[in-house]
Amino acid sequence: MERILSSVLASGQASDESLFTTMKFAVLPIAKVFTMCFMGFLMASKYVNILPASGRKLLNGLVFSLLLPCLIFSQLGRAISLQKMLEWWFIPVNVVLATISGSLIGLVVASIVRPPYPFFKFTIIHIGIGNIGNVPLVLIAALCRDKSNPFGDSNKCNEDGNAYISFGQWVGAIILYTYVFQMLAPPPEGTFDIEDKNLPIKGPPKNGAPEQVPLLVREPESTDSNAINKGKVKEFLAFLYEKLKLKQILQPPIIASILAMTIGSIPFLKRLVLTDDAPLFFFTDSCIILGEAMIPCILLALGGNLVDGPGSSKLGFRTTAAIIFARLTLVPPVGLGIVMLADKLGFLPPGDKMFRFVLLLQHTMPTSVLSGAVASLRGCGRESAAVLFWVHIFAVFSMAGWIVLYLSILF
Repeated sequence: MERILSSVLASGQASDESLFTTMKFAVLPIAKVFTMCFMGFLMASKYVNILPASGRKLLNGLVFSLLLPCLIFSQLGRAISLQKMLEWWFIPVNVVLATISGSLIGLVVASIVRPPYPFFKFTIIHIGIGNIGNVPLVLIAALCRDKSNPFGDSNKCNEDGNAYISFGQWVGAIILYTYVFQMLAPPPEGTFDIEDKNLPIKGPPKNGAPEQVPLLVREPESTDSNAINKGKVKEFLAFLYEKLKLKQILQPPIIASILAMTIGSIPFLKRLVLTDDAPLFFFTDSCIILGEAMIPCILLALGGNLVDGPGSSKLGFRTTAAIIFARLTLVPPVGLGIVMLADKLGFLPPGDKMFRFVLLLQHTMPTSVLSGAVASLRGCGRESAAVLFWVHIFAVFSMAGWIVLYLSILF
């Protein structure tokens, strides 16, 4: 009897320790993220004011144009190979599935809540598009920093996690600058600042004065067929470039991802640039040093952006609460079902728990910060800033709970 009781007590203590360890690994990364964001919030506040709006804009530009591409190139390039690209095919598919499932949930929620005109598509996007890059990179770095993390060696944990996350970013950027950009287009009135939805304003004419077109246009005198053909080819390429919006898609992180996948999948180029004893490794090592600065900089900028608070949003409490609830509590269970189904069907590399953890994180993150940048371009940046403010505040608690669940399932 004593043996039975002692074994029961021992198992109970072991389960309590296991639960405590899981909660520690789930909560501590969130606490680190929150602390660094609070530092940015404090630096941007009116009491300190050393990180004003202009400084945050420059910091965001530095992160997006240099630090993040350096991190992607160094981490993804060193971890990738042609065989691994074939094994990791489900990561970009998971990003697409996360966008589709999140948008469908957003459509249902928007149909029920009925947000004020013209923010119906805005509501769908801010529920459907999660942050698959910056915040997961920060969480992985904070989790792997602990030597006793459940994924094993800290360096391998960090390298694998960053490689998996970076491998999905190029798909996310294409979705952002095509699907999101089109969905956040202004209404027919030409602006989101509509005071009376019952009295729509007609769009202003494109030009204030009638276009002056000469009655007689002289034809070009050149009869060189080669020059004409070259001109037509250039016009076609320019038309294709504009129609496909390649300038918007080919952003620095995407270019870095393409370079990393190209060089990493060709053994000769990888030995020339990315390996530790490579002749050009000084370039990769420089990228590693710059990439390490990305995480603190992006968190300082994010915390600073939250200093403006919710602002004078026209969404209203009901729509804002619905977006937060749907993004943080309705989308993750669907993502968990997608990942578990893919695992059952044998789509995922066997035994790779970090791979599964990253897939789950892609469904769990708050609304993408880059969607706020696109919203600013389309004229609804104020409302997007309000949503991003509140969704990141509540995500501190929701992400901790979901990570506890994921770690208990994986381990």
